Amino acid sequence: MIEKDVTIDIADYIDHSLLKPTATPEDVEQCCNEAQYFGFPTVCVYPNAVSQAVKLLHGQKIAVCTVIGFPTGANTSSVKLYEAQEATENGATELDIMINLGLLKSGNSEAIYNEISAICESTGQTIKVILETNLLTDTEKRLAAEICMDAGANYLKTSSGWFGGVKVSDVRFLNNIAEGRVGIKASGGIKTLEQAYALIEAGATRLGTSHGVALMQSQNS
Repeated sequence: MIEKDVTIDIADYIDHSLLKPTATPEDVEQCCNEAQYFGFPTVCVYPNAVSQAVKLLHGQKIAVCTVIGFPTGANTSSVKLYEAQEATENGATELDIMINLGLLKSGNSEAIYNEISAICESTGQTIKVILETNLLTDTEKRLAAEICMDAGANYLKTSSGWFGGVKVSDVRFLNNIAEGRVGIKASGGIKTLEQAYALIEAGATRLGTSHGVALMQSQNS
């Protein structure tokens, strides 16, 4: 059991996520309002909501993040690149890109590298690559992490949340591979303060969660 750590402000780690398919403009507004109230560094919304979030957060020190090729990563590279470029034009400054798992499992490292590096070079934004660790072997996790770091990614992200929750062991594993070269974003099923502390202790530098408000209420209680 991890006790409340008064030296850690959970708010500093939270990518406040709104990635439910039924999200409305009213939901996006609420998400942005919550991020402002609690001082979260980032909101993460679908590409169609980027422009709205950017307008709502104008003048605030809160980045607008969106997802690319989400949640399967099976789009063509040209579609992902266009989606990333359009999101950047609309004001997104952080992009969470879903890796192509089929390419990874077939050993096509070059295609993955080219896809990620093209987005990094074209947009110039903060890039987090979603590895979907629950669907990978340790060998595949290591290969994916090395490819993405070589391609210019700024963060390794554990998962989309669509194929199982984040594991502390995976955060620790990626953190050991990264050795401080990039950040680690833990994501998927983070609902309790205990989980959050454990993930941060394992090396997470960001927490992607839709439960940021509940986490803050727990921290402040």
